[in-house]
Amino acid sequence: GDNMKKIKQEEFDVVIKENEIVLVDFYATWCGPCKMLAPVLEEFSEKTKGEIEVYKIDVDENPELCGRLNITSIPTLLFFKNGNLIFKELGFRSLDYLMEILEKIKESN
Repeated sequence: GDNMKKIKQEEFDVVIKENEIVLVDFYATWCGPCKMLAPVLEEFSEKTKGEIEVYKIDVDENPELCGRLNITSIPTLLFFKNGNLIFKELGFRSLDYLMEILEKIKESN
């Protein structure tokens, strides 16, 4: 199912403050690697329910936020813990790689 909630820039600050660990996927509908990443993120979201919240943001619809966060290429994955950016990943990433990042974030203070 579609676990990944699509959000707009207005919701972004609230989402990263209200959840301990958050992944935000910056994508575009025309972006090939983004399409490849989508099912990986779906599976990641399924597997990590209750540990991390996964959201997606369409870069074409949210230009101000992309400017603010310095998103220059897509897909870009931003991992937040307690409202702070911890990891920034550019391009396609595997499920195993994403799981490893989550483990590192959970171990970090």
